[in-house]
Amino acid sequence: MIRRLWRKNSAGALAVLIVLAVALGGAAYAVAPPAQIPASFSALAKAASPAVANIATEQVVRGPAGFGPGMPRGGPWGEGGDPFDFFNRYFGQGRPPMTQKMHSLGSGFVIDPKGYILTNFHVVQNASKITVRLANKKEYPAKVVGQDPKTDLALIQIKTDTPLPALPLGDSDKIQVGDWVVAIGNPFGLDHTVTAGIVSAKGRVIGAGPYDDFIQTDASINPGNSGGPLLNLSGEVVGINTAITAEGQGIGFAIPARLAKEVVDQLKATGKVERGWLGVMVQTLTPELAKSFKMEGKGGALVADVDSDGPAKGQLKRGDVIVAFNGQEVKDASDLPPLVAAAKIGSEAKVTFMRDGRSQVVSVKLGRLPEEKAASQGEEGGKAPETLGLQVQDLTPELAARLHVKPGSGVVVARIDPNGPAFQAGLRTGDVIVEVNQQATPNVAKFRDVAGSLQQGETALFLIKRQGHTLYFSIDIG
Repeated sequence: MIRRLWRKNSAGALAVLIVLAVALGGAAYAVAPPAQIPASFSALAKAASPAVANIATEQVVRGPAGFGPGMPRGGPWGEGGDPFDFFNRYFGQGRPPMTQKMHSLGSGFVIDPKGYILTNFHVVQNASKITVRLANKKEYPAKVVGQDPKTDLALIQIKTDTPLPALPLGDSDKIQVGDWVVAIGNPFGLDHTVTAGIVSAKGRVIGAGPYDDFIQTDASINPGNSGGPLLNLSGEVVGINTAITAEGQGIGFAIPARLAKEVVDQLKATGKVERGWLGVMVQTLTPELAKSFKMEGKGGALVADVDSDGPAKGQLKRGDVIVAFNGQEVKDASDLPPLVAAAKIGSEAKVTFMRDGRSQVVSVKLGRLPEEKAASQGEEGGKAPETLGLQVQDLTPELAARLHVKPGSGVVVARIDPNGPAFQAGLRTGDVIVEVNQQATPNVAKFRDVAGSLQQGETALFLIKRQGHTLYFSIDIG
């Protein structure tokens, strides 16, 4: 109704809205000027589409018979499936592996007339062949120039005889919730589809990686849109469309252009991104964990582990809560990784943290983040025998090797009751319990000794290893 009013009689519409405001008690309501409500996105779409690319990839994969597109993904103790079937699935004899080709589609956009195209890392990951098709229907073979899995960005290049139209990376920090945005891509292989919506939220953390800071939009994004541009009304790229939620419609996520600017130059120059490294693994300080660490009502990043070869070794320890980095407040675990990553390698960083209820500051000389590591955030899980609904066993050398942990470093969860408190808290089969209430549990005997002393109504603090991550869990003993 309001849109019709604007189109037919903008002055009359404004008068109607003012009357409504007065009728609602005289409250002041901000009304967008008519000029900010676009009548059409056609000019924007026409100008931007020539720089948008359809990206088709081919990769060769090996897997068990029947493996292929549409098969569920996940590790040996993924969230789906029978939670009791860890050992059968992990050590059982599978069918002979087979090799097959997989094809996928994605999007991208030209950022340099010389043929450099920005897209998602997951669009071109492990691709043996990449083909780019532009709006003029011309197709080009492409090569990967550089990729950064931690931000899910990749830079590819095609060679042409003439300069290509390119899209500028805009200032994503200036966009506001409610601003109009336009997405262009290739959903389900439908070339150069244009959708429009608004910025629904900023700074979303969706668990995609250590540098989560997504723009949420209700502009339609579907499979095949990955890597395509999210544009403001000036035709600048403010985001790179990356993720959707399968549970709902009108919810898509884009990597901010600010983050892309930080990595593009490095990808072009060296093919990879170098970042500062503190050498800690952090996780969210939940209300339950905050109580355990005497930090009720406060924020920060809980240190779950300190790398034995990292810069912070000997200065920070498990259980510390980092509340500031180089004078910038750390309200949550997601705040720390981008601050550390952006800091200069070799610089002295001031880290403010809480330990035993007291504030302390240390100076840490930052290292270079190794390729295989990232200051990461955790999830949540852990518990004890009978009353806790799980069974554990010692780590054999073979099992320790498969789980990438040291023999004698903890006990592995072999079975878990999906209705028990351990499972409800987040623990899963395959987790390695390292400590209970900050007491080491190197074997089943020690674990039963420590867990057996837990009292009903007590809140126990568990430390676990899961797929290379170290995580704390706070669990109420029923």
